[in-house]
Amino acid sequence: MSPVIVYMTAADADEAGRIGRELVRRRLAACVNILGPIHSLYWWEGRIAEDGETAFIAKTWADRLDELILVVRELHSYDEPCVLALPVAGGSQTFIDWIRGETRPDDLA
Repeated sequence: MSPVIVYMTAADADEAGRIGRELVRRRLAACVNILGPIHSLYWWEGRIAEDGETAFIAKTWADRLDELILVVRELHSYDEPCVLALPVAGGSQTFIDWIRGETRPDDLA
């Protein structure tokens, strides 16, 4: 297993913050960054939709991903929330170790 970055979108900053806080509280993410407003264009129900959203990312470990997705789906206002995990190819080893340490299932509060 290895670290992953999870890219997500939410309806607004409040929703991103609510979901992000819960992911960190449950140690499903070591950190969540709320990136801010974005303008999204996408296919939905047979037509092109256009909306404002808030992008946010979580730093976590691959073995926490399935549970993270379940929590996002539970808390999210969308029928089909954007949750995409991207592998981490490298980085500061001490930071990668910190991600692992903060997302260990045995440390759940």
